[in-house]
Amino acid sequence: METSSIVSLVKRAVEQRSGLFDARHESAFRLFNGFTEGNPQLVIDLYGSTLVLHNYADTPAQGKLMIEPATDFLRKELSWLHAGIVKTRNSIFPEERRGQLVFGKEPDTKIKEYNVWYSINLTMNRDASFYLDTRNLRRWLIEHMRGKTVLNTFGYTGSLGVAALAGGASRVIQHDLKRQFLNVAKTSYTLNGFPIRKQDFIATDFFTLVSKFKRTGELFDCVIIDPPFFSTTSKGKVDQVNESARLINKVRPLIRDGGTLIAMNNALYVSGQEYMQTLEKLCQDGYLRIKELISVPEDFTGYPETRVDHVITNPAPFNHSTKIVILEVRRKTKESFDESMRD
Repeated sequence: METSSIVSLVKRAVEQRSGLFDARHESAFRLFNGFTEGNPQLVIDLYGSTLVLHNYADTPAQGKLMIEPATDFLRKELSWLHAGIVKTRNSIFPEERRGQLVFGKEPDTKIKEYNVWYSINLTMNRDASFYLDTRNLRRWLIEHMRGKTVLNTFGYTGSLGVAALAGGASRVIQHDLKRQFLNVAKTSYTLNGFPIRKQDFIATDFFTLVSKFKRTGELFDCVIIDPPFFSTTSKGKVDQVNESARLINKVRPLIRDGGTLIAMNNALYVSGQEYMQTLEKLCQDGYLRIKELISVPEDFTGYPETRVDHVITNPAPFNHSTKIVILEVRRKTKESFDESMRD
């Protein structure tokens, strides 16, 4: 692709997102989604006043030919940018996959969304430590979690749990396998003045966590399950393509009668219809009910005026491969609950 072509695509994308820029440059959103907006080698995100450019090219040097003119254009167009990072997805070097500073001195370490602060560490991991596709879910949590107890499994850096606390949740347990990610969540708590209870940050295997709560009989008003695409530990396997139902069934016994289960599946090759069929089958026993689907923001999916490519797998009735569902949970009888405890 010629330099003029990539600049034209990025320019059109920025124009569509003009209403998302805030005066203090504290927000975060996807500035250009090349997968749907014309060039799958490049994705550009904005975190505060830091640009994060993702090089997805199979041959990194090819992607660099897109990144340089796009960066030059954006630095002129958005003169207030103070740092830029390039993450090279297919590099053989871990530091390049995590991201390298290409201009400026210090990247942003926090962003604000719906008046809530979130800590970020843009080069800690291959992604940017804060998922932009779940913005609408964070807003939903702010609006619906007052007085609720919440278990945020696979919480990563804890943004969903932070949103629940911002909405008045009485208690949030943040879970992830890696403590370094939960430490970012703790910084978000500090930014918002939330008290930090060490026992509410649990770094352990998911299956170990669920087994512990089943043994102790602890129940929650809301459980969030946002597993990675695929992972294995000595305790079990997480597989969003083949085992979504199993993971959901694992956490169902932890939810109070009338409580909420928030289930997510971001497997690209699982269509929206396939995921809905999985959920509808789970709902057949009468103990689960689909209440609401949460959409992914348009800046992440691309706008009607900017979308030029078709997705690999049809996400309908969702609007993106990140499929988010709010489910209502009914408690089982003691006999069926005891059976589930033995799973």
